Amino acid sequence: MFNKLFGRFSKDLGIDLGTSHTLVYVRENGIVIHEPSVVALNTRNDQILAVGTEAKDMLGKTPPHIQIIKPLTKGVIADFEVTEKMLKYFIDKVHAESFTIVPRPRVVMGVPLETTEVERKAIEDAALSAGAREVFLVENPMLAALGSRLPLAESVGMMVVDIGGGTTEIAVMSLAGVVTWKSLDIAGDEMNKNIIQYTRDTFNLLLGERVAERLKIRIGTAMEPEAPLEIEMRGRDLLSGLPKELIVTDAQIREALQRSVATILENIKATLEVTPPELVADIYERGIVLTGGGALLRGLDTLIARETSIPVRVADDPITAVVRGAGALLENEALLKDIALPSSRQSDLL
Repeated sequence: MFNKLFGRFSKDLGIDLGTSHTLVYVRENGIVIHEPSVVALNTRNDQILAVGTEAKDMLGKTPPHIQIIKPLTKGVIADFEVTEKMLKYFIDKVHAESFTIVPRPRVVMGVPLETTEVERKAIEDAALSAGAREVFLVENPMLAALGSRLPLAESVGMMVVDIGGGTTEIAVMSLAGVVTWKSLDIAGDEMNKNIIQYTRDTFNLLLGERVAERLKIRIGTAMEPEAPLEIEMRGRDLLSGLPKELIVTDAQIREALQRSVATILENIKATLEVTPPELVADIYERGIVLTGGGALLRGLDTLIARETSIPVRVADDPITAVVRGAGALLENEALLKDIALPSSRQSDLL
C-alpha cells in the first residue's frame, strides 16, 4: 500500500547498469544521469565517499584506506552491497528536486544475454533494495535495438552488435525475441588492457587505466585512417622508475587492439553462420547496427562491412542506445510485458 502511495510521486526510470558507465532515463525528462559505475569506499568506517565521475577522478590517486570499487564485472554484479548503494545514490539523485520523501520508482533495466538466473536475481534484488517498487529486466540487445529505432516486434531479421565496457553482445532478433546470439568478454575494458600491455612490452612504459582509455578514444582505430594520428602518453618508465612521456601513433594503438577487434569480427561471422537463411537475407538488406561505446572506434563499421559484405551503420549516439530503449519501454506497457524476463520473485513463489 505504501509502495503504491509513494510510487505516485516517484518517476519511472530506465537504467543501463553497465560495467563502465551507468545511465538513467527518466520518463518524460530523457537521460538525466550518465556517470561511471565507480564507487570510492573508506575501508576504515565502510562509508561511501564518492560515486560516479567524482569517484573515477580518484582512480590511482587514493591512500591505502580509500578503495576504488567497480561493482560490476562483465555486465553482472561482483559486489552486491556496493551496487545497491550506487543504485540508491542514483535513484535519490533523480528525485532530489521532487517532493518524494521515499522514492519508489518502477524501473526497466538491461541485463546481458549470458546471465544466469542467480545473476539476474542479484540485479533485481539490488534495484529493489535501492528503492524500486517494481523491476523489469530486459536483455541488452533488445533495448539497444529499440533505442536504435529498429522494428523489434516485426517479423524481419535484424542484427545488433552492442560493444560495451565489459561485454560485447552479438544478437540476431525477430518478432521481439533473440534468435541467435553470442556474448564475449572482449569489449572496451579489454581494449584498455591491450593498450596497457602493448606499451609495457614495446616501450617499457607502465600506463594507468585512464591514460589507456584516453589513447583508445583519441587515436584508436580499426583500420588505417586517411590522415595519421598521434598523441603524447605519460607513464612510469619500468627501467628507471621515473615518469616518462612518449609520442604514440594510431598504427601502434591499432596493433595493440588488433586481437580484440579480430575476435569480435570472427564472432560476428560465426553468429551469421548459424542464423536461419531467411533472417540472413533480411540482415543483408537492412544491415548490421553497432551500439555501445566500442561502436565509436574509428573504422570499425567499415572493417565489419568489408569482412562480412553486409552494410554496417553506427546507431545515433550509440552509447545511450540501451538506456533510450529502456525509456521507450516505459511508454509501451504492452511490449514491456511481452519482452521482459520472468521475475525471480515470481519463480520464488512457484
